[in-house]
Amino acid sequence: MSSIATSLLPAVTFSVAFLVAVLGPALPGTPPAASAAEPTADQFVWFGTYTGGPANSEGIYVSRFDATTGKLTVPVLAAAVKNPSFLSPHPTLPVLYAVSEVADANGKPTGAVLSLAIDETTGTLTNKNHQSSGGGGPCHVSVDRAGKVALAANYGGGSVICFGLTADGSLEPVVAGTPGGFIQHEGKGPNPQRQEKPHAHSIYPTADGRFAVSCDLGADRVFVHALDVDKATLAAHGFGRGTPGAGPRHFAFHPGGRYGYAVNELDLTVTAFAFDPQAGTLTEVQTLSTLPADVTDTKGFSTAEIVTHPSGRFLYASNRGHDSIAMYAVDQATGRLTFLGAEPIRGKTPRNFVIDPTGQFLLAAGQNSHTVTVFAIDRETGRLSFTGQSLDVASPVCIRFRPTRPTP
Repeated sequence: MSSIATSLLPAVTFSVAFLVAVLGPALPGTPPAASAAEPTADQFVWFGTYTGGPANSEGIYVSRFDATTGKLTVPVLAAAVKNPSFLSPHPTLPVLYAVSEVADANGKPTGAVLSLAIDETTGTLTNKNHQSSGGGGPCHVSVDRAGKVALAANYGGGSVICFGLTADGSLEPVVAGTPGGFIQHEGKGPNPQRQEKPHAHSIYPTADGRFAVSCDLGADRVFVHALDVDKATLAAHGFGRGTPGAGPRHFAFHPGGRYGYAVNELDLTVTAFAFDPQAGTLTEVQTLSTLPADVTDTKGFSTAEIVTHPSGRFLYASNRGHDSIAMYAVDQATGRLTFLGAEPIRGKTPRNFVIDPTGQFLLAAGQNSHTVTVFAIDRETGRLSFTGQSLDVASPVCIRFRPTRPTP
């Protein structure tokens, strides 16, 4: 197992026992070198899961996806990791990043962020290195387009963290100081059960790497932090917000970069923002429901994920409880949304979903049905249609493809 660096804010020392609990036994082998292979119709797709539980998941699983037919192969274990609830691939290297969503390590309130080398032949994963997430319950990880930094959000700790990446994709120790690689969010919302303190739920770098947008469900804000990808630092910059008590959870930028969309977990809405990429400001444009108007009993419902179609013409958000994917058309001139309906996922609890790199299919993770279901996307209308494909995956909560890479 590769060496373990220690995070600086707050300081945490990983014990061997903790690392075995997070990762399972060390996987042998040397991480493969970067590959220039181009994506094909047969692509790897990885599933992050919650481990243990009734389905007895063991970690991250990998399957192959045929972008012509929408079919998936039977998944196999790619790496034994405890609660790898969110994944993010490096944009160019054969490296996958994962959070280990645990509440504490060695009595400290922190989880872990992992760098995993991808075997280009099998899709299995080998540990490169790890860092402390700096807070409890890390639930989201992302990588900037240049592959210089990895960002993570800690739900339990209400904080976000930035790691520099080495030439081989390993995680560097967090930069200390002000600005540094760590920000503790402040604030709370009107919901005393869910918004009593900050709960950072996600963080995303902008396309140019100048800012990072973080949804904080507890603080009831969509924070904008100044990001320096060369120094791997974050600094408080500003925030946007929608309806009080909405509980922003995840965010999706429009491909044009002028608009962004927050899915709000608590009030089952999506808020459209105008984004100024130079000033780093968010301005609310519109807020609308993720559910059809005839759905009035929403007890136990919540939203989870939000994704824009690569064309920029459509937007999708997931409804847990209603167990559906909300579909929207996007006005390209204003960023405003038109609700198209909600398509059932043919499973339970869609915590996460993803659009394949070709833009033809949507894969929805049914956390409590232990399934991944596949939908075809109508390129003209944006509507989803079930392909009949349903794959058994133990407690899936995140789905990720390798990013497409242009031919050199």
